[in-house]
Amino acid sequence: MTTPIQELHSHLARELGRVVVGVEQTVPALLAALIARGHVLVQGVPGLGKTLLAKTLARALGGDFKRIQGTADLMPSDIIGVHVFDARQQQFVFRPGPLFAEVVLVDEINRAGPKTQSALLEAMEERQVSVERTVHELPPDFLVLATQNPREFEGTYPLPESQLDRFMLRIDMDYPAREAETEILVRYGAQLGTAHALSAAVEPIARTLLPQARADAEGVHVAPALIGYVLDLATASRAHPRLTLGCSSRGALSLLKAARISAALRGAEFVTPDDVKEVATAVLAHRLVLTPEAALEGTRDVHVVASLLAETPVPR
Repeated sequence: MTTPIQELHSHLARELGRVVVGVEQTVPALLAALIARGHVLVQGVPGLGKTLLAKTLARALGGDFKRIQGTADLMPSDIIGVHVFDARQQQFVFRPGPLFAEVVLVDEINRAGPKTQSALLEAMEERQVSVERTVHELPPDFLVLATQNPREFEGTYPLPESQLDRFMLRIDMDYPAREAETEILVRYGAQLGTAHALSAAVEPIARTLLPQARADAEGVHVAPALIGYVLDLATASRAHPRLTLGCSSRGALSLLKAARISAALRGAEFVTPDDVKEVATAVLAHRLVLTPEAALEGTRDVHVVASLLAETPVPR
């Protein structure tokens, strides 16, 4: 008998797979963000289907999808909304921006200026925006998928640590395997249109399934020793010789939530260290800041996470 969280995973994998080829590896991370009400940073070069993935996910959730293109001249009011004068009502009324949607894709977020990037902080953490001393609530299942190209630096504004820490997980998208890329060419090569039209045929989930999946994950037991293991990993990152900034308390909490969801997905009643290891790279890597010496030597954040997992004692 399948649990609600397993049913939700199967539905997302099936519906996303109908449109996006090679999506299997990203579904658990998207599932964790959905259940834990987190946000996802998608890192990869252009042309790998990041926009198509976000649009198809919105269709599968049955919610609205909005896209924000990061540019140097993008202003906070462009994404939050503005007050305009309504001649009929003879007063200023608020016109919501693209942030007011269930799934918001911020494409090339590091091309937006620091002022616009900081406008996302309140929205991502508190699920609300403040305009003219008035607070406007965002949708309950508000989810940000932001993309950035790690290989382009000209005309970009690197995300500050406070912004990166708002993302629960990071998905690293690389070029697909030859078999997957062959399927892309076979499936869409004969069409004169694009794959985006197929996302309209995606079947949305039942409205009750997501709350049931959240309740399913909350029922998974977390032992005190497992909480100590998560804290040991966070503490070790803060003292690591190749890092200038380690994992925050928000990062440790995200790691625990993601591990809990991973355990629920495999039908377990309690979280194990293997569940923590399963999600550690996606949750921790983007929060770590390398020392200049480590960066020059070619060390990557994922390598540091691997060393933390190898060196931190595992509770029995």
